[in-house]
Amino acid sequence: MSELSQSSPATLWNWLNRRAAGVLLHPTALPGDGGVGTLGHHLDDFLAILAGAEFSYWQVCPLGPTGFGDSPYQCFSSFAGNPYLIDLAPLVDLRLLSADAVAPLQRLNATHVDFGALYTEKRPLLFAAHAAWSRDRTLALPYGAFNAFRARHEHWLEGFALFSALKDHFGGAPWWNWPADARSLAAAKKSNVARVVAERAEAYAFIQYLFFGQWARVRARAAALGITIIGDTPIFAALDSADTWSRPELFQLDPKTHAPLAVAGCPPDYFSADGQLWGNPLYDWPVHAAEGYAWWLERLRANFDLCDVVRIDHFRGLEAYWSIPAGSTTARPGHWVPGPRMEFFRAIQAGLPHAKLIAEDLGLLTPEVLDLRAATGLPGMAVLQFAFGGGADNFYLPHNVAHNTVVYPGTHDNDTTRGWYESAAEKTRDHVRRYFRVSGDDISWDFVRAAYASTANLAIVPLQDLLSLGSEARFNQPGESQGNWQWRVSADQLAHLAADSSGYLSELAALYGRNRPPAAPITPHAT
Repeated sequence: MSELSQSSPATLWNWLNRRAAGVLLHPTALPGDGGVGTLGHHLDDFLAILAGAEFSYWQVCPLGPTGFGDSPYQCFSSFAGNPYLIDLAPLVDLRLLSADAVAPLQRLNATHVDFGALYTEKRPLLFAAHAAWSRDRTLALPYGAFNAFRARHEHWLEGFALFSALKDHFGGAPWWNWPADARSLAAAKKSNVARVVAERAEAYAFIQYLFFGQWARVRARAAALGITIIGDTPIFAALDSADTWSRPELFQLDPKTHAPLAVAGCPPDYFSADGQLWGNPLYDWPVHAAEGYAWWLERLRANFDLCDVVRIDHFRGLEAYWSIPAGSTTARPGHWVPGPRMEFFRAIQAGLPHAKLIAEDLGLLTPEVLDLRAATGLPGMAVLQFAFGGGADNFYLPHNVAHNTVVYPGTHDNDTTRGWYESAAEKTRDHVRRYFRVSGDDISWDFVRAAYASTANLAIVPLQDLLSLGSEARFNQPGESQGNWQWRVSADQLAHLAADSSGYLSELAALYGRNRPPAAPITPHAT
């Protein structure tokens, strides 16, 4: 029996105590005619399909505004929302935008997200909506008072809005290349440059107001259907972000040049022979500790404003992180440095005692990482695609998975199950067939059924596997900076899933004790 399956008394948390199932789908992958999935009616349809198939959870990737490479794990802010997700239909109804202005978006690709086209076509419309509202600030909006929103989120919104406006003002250059009087939040607030970009900064705050207002509607809809939303927080912040610009002292940056002293990544592993060179700045953990981890507490509170459960990406970096010398071309020259460990989690538990967190503990599972997760009591993760091709003691084989675990056929970083199986070595495929006693002809559903049958309390299935899609539907290829995060599902595919598979999924939920709890009555909500 593997160490992963050994149960330990929960020291800090013990929340995953009911069997359930969910679906992994980032909202940008939803259908629609605007070039990207949004927080509109297609998302309502998706949530209804989840409820009808007895799913209790919907898991998303980070919801922040993406930068270069369009990765939700490299955002301009750890607190802000992604403007591309805003549904423009309500803005047309409010006459903040005209139907003619929005019409060109309908010509964008419906099967893949073209982020470049969104930047040139959709982004200006959001600023146009702010300009229209600015001309008549008496217009009643369905998202509450704008000033009340600004006051509630002041601790991060002021810095993000000013950072974003300055980034536009300086032609998109990274913040460390800006003039000295704008190179930090503290400096910019004292200079004239903040006044120069004040209107643009307000527009960025208004766009966040729209995102949070629409997301609140989505969250209420999910709650009414009995669906819990699992969010995701990257362990690291992006180098060119409002986070590092606002609080550079929290990161391992040169105090004069603001260049990183070392950067984040992970050593060679399953995904890459050279490791992964993420390039994120590393935290100055003693500074965080001296502040009682206040920035992290604010960050997690912001996550819980959006989601019910939060997955901490790269949990093992809180036990020890891979520090790569700045300027390295691969992750190979890195070395392990101790992280904040239990002190960090004690601070989080004291500030957020009822937080529901998931530890993404994939990768190199040293005894120290396993001990840390066991001591926190947080559920870890098991990926079935990692289970095969070896011996019976593999951590991820269903018979070795602990109850306090979230099991996945694969994650957003994996190929689809069908794509993985078709490209796997024959030894691995043979192991799969013998273990599950199947032919392999319907491998996606074999893995779905195995996840449901496993001893893990929570089973999360990527939507692509419910549709039996191949590698063409892969969402992300770790180590590749371009071409990721683009796949989208079609409305027809969702309709077929509802018609053809909901009954079977409900049957699986009943067979393996993963039924949804009764939903609360659905109440009317603003659109």
